[in-house]
Amino acid sequence: MTRRIGFGALAGLVLAALPASAQDAPSFFDGADPDFEVAEGQYWLYPTFGGKTLVAWHSLDMQKWEKGPVLLDHGMIPWIGDDHAPEHRLWAPDMVRANGRYYFYYSIGPQNPTPSRIGVATCDGPAGPCKDSGKPLVNDGGHGFEAIDPAVFTDPRSGRSYLYAGGSAGATLRVWQLKPDMVSIDHEVKVKTPEHFTEGSFMFERKGTYYLSYSSGNFRDTTYSVHYATASSPVGPWKYRGAILVSDAKYKGPGHHAFLRDPKDGRWYIAYHRWEGQPHDGPYTGSRRVAITSVTFGKDGSILPIRMD
Repeated sequence: MTRRIGFGALAGLVLAALPASAQDAPSFFDGADPDFEVAEGQYWLYPTFGGKTLVAWHSLDMQKWEKGPVLLDHGMIPWIGDDHAPEHRLWAPDMVRANGRYYFYYSIGPQNPTPSRIGVATCDGPAGPCKDSGKPLVNDGGHGFEAIDPAVFTDPRSGRSYLYAGGSAGATLRVWQLKPDMVSIDHEVKVKTPEHFTEGSFMFERKGTYYLSYSSGNFRDTTYSVHYATASSPVGPWKYRGAILVSDAKYKGPGHHAFLRDPKDGRWYIAYHRWEGQPHDGPYTGSRRVAITSVTFGKDGSILPIRMD
């Protein structure tokens, strides 16, 4: 079982040859909540857009991106109407490789009047085709918790896989250990919600330290930002380390992100969404844009503040 797609030994990558401008913060396309992976010699982004379908975008060089086929739509989820809500939306997907297959986790709403849920589909490859598991993976929203924003991490030390989810109005983080089949819950692991947590959690490990990053603030204004905490295990206890990606004079409300370590040269990157062309502090309307920025670490393992330009 591998941790995430982006950590396998994959050939054909050309990131080291990118010009400096491409290693800063190119903006690619409308979308939000991107998952960021490497598979089959290409880079992959899995964003939210529109709420009706979820698709993969792929690139050889992080500059020219091509939109792939639909991975999931409403008609492919047999349990979508079980809550009898008048309409539904799909968002915040996460693609993970394990067991020689690909597993596609996603949020499905509304969050009101019925609780949101988290589903999972099994895919033949990073561009699908995908088949839903046939039932919700997490279906216990409410009581201060919203079942949104799934992120799955496989611990390279223990081989255990964990699902991180939750946020928004409840601003509550929950963690579950998955069964080896990756489509079933083994048990919940009780964790403490870290400081300044709102939503959009992400977990990665570097040099024995576990990094839990997440979005804080309101996604429609300049308060939206990325913060992080560290721990000696994938389930805490967390030590809050501060904000690392915040609004500046040009780009506003960066957040809901994913980190990627290039398996060829070891460089780190963050994919995230932001508002562009917004001269005020919000609230914003319209479409957000997906962008990628390089990440550096201090000698003490801290994530240095990330510049968007």
